[in-house]
Amino acid sequence: MTAAGAIRVLVVEDDPVAADAHALYVGRVPGFEVVGVAHTRAAAGRLLERVAVDLILLDLYLPDGHGLHLLRSLRAAGHHADVIAVTSARDLGIVREGVSLGVVQYVLKPFTFATLRDRLARYAEFRAAAGEASGQEEVDRALAVLRTPRPAALPKGLSAPTLAAVTRTLREAAGGLTAAEAGAAVGISRITARRYLEHLVETGRAARSPQYGQVGRPELQYRWITAVR
Repeated sequence: MTAAGAIRVLVVEDDPVAADAHALYVGRVPGFEVVGVAHTRAAAGRLLERVAVDLILLDLYLPDGHGLHLLRSLRAAGHHADVIAVTSARDLGIVREGVSLGVVQYVLKPFTFATLRDRLARYAEFRAAAGEASGQEEVDRALAVLRTPRPAALPKGLSAPTLAAVTRTLREAAGGLTAAEAGAAVGISRITARRYLEHLVETGRAARSPQYGQVGRPELQYRWITAVR
């Protein structure tokens, strides 16, 4: 049974593990309720024929068609649900087409719960706006709620410029880096570099594994997680 006033969400994601994670994330945000999960374009269409939905969390790469093809057919059929695209697609042409079809937000994979929570909170604020705007400034302010995400707070002791430098260095290292190598490249200590690398691991943007073959204890190797879809 849907809670009164809750924003009804349909999760469309072909990977069952990711779909469960997205549904869990949505369920943790007050004011939102998952009313269905679909792993294909066809299954999403069938669900939308019998379940009322306010918002679709839409993966763009589905096994039986592109997510925007699904969205185009829904619009033609008179469905007006808003859409947050959850995808690794970075093609700005796709972004522009999505906006024209009613995609209100894009969340790039991989992402954390905090990222999705922020987007959902902004969508809820935008959706709650009602009445007549007093002028252009109020209209701009309502739209800005969706378009200007709040920067996520970093753990104490970490700075955004240094995090950007470590991130860039790790992304450019095809074979990965140790904390010592990252520190030398950025100009910080190994211990400091490891804190930033561990933060990237915790937020799902990097992975770590032990590096064997040297004398003493194995050293951790960090690598950037590259989206494959």
